[in-house]
Amino acid sequence: MYNSQDIAKRIKARAKQQNVSIGEMLSACELGINTVSKIAKGTDILTRNFAKIADYLDCSVDYLLGRTDNPNSHKS
Repeated sequence: MYNSQDIAKRIKARAKQQNVSIGEMLSACELGINTVSKIAKGTDILTRNFAKIADYLDCSVDYLLGRTDNPNSHKS
């Protein structure tokens, strides 16, 4: 099973690596300011939100979910 707090931590860490604030990322993805908090609580698990965040952070959804430690696994 996936740990929602770990997913939120990965999102925050990846945003930090990209030198992007969480607010900036969420705004660019047209997501609510509390989206990452809701993900951490397990109340926002919408696939499209994960896809938007992964696209913005240039990583795979699998990376955000912790299924791989390689953020570039989506690139061929």
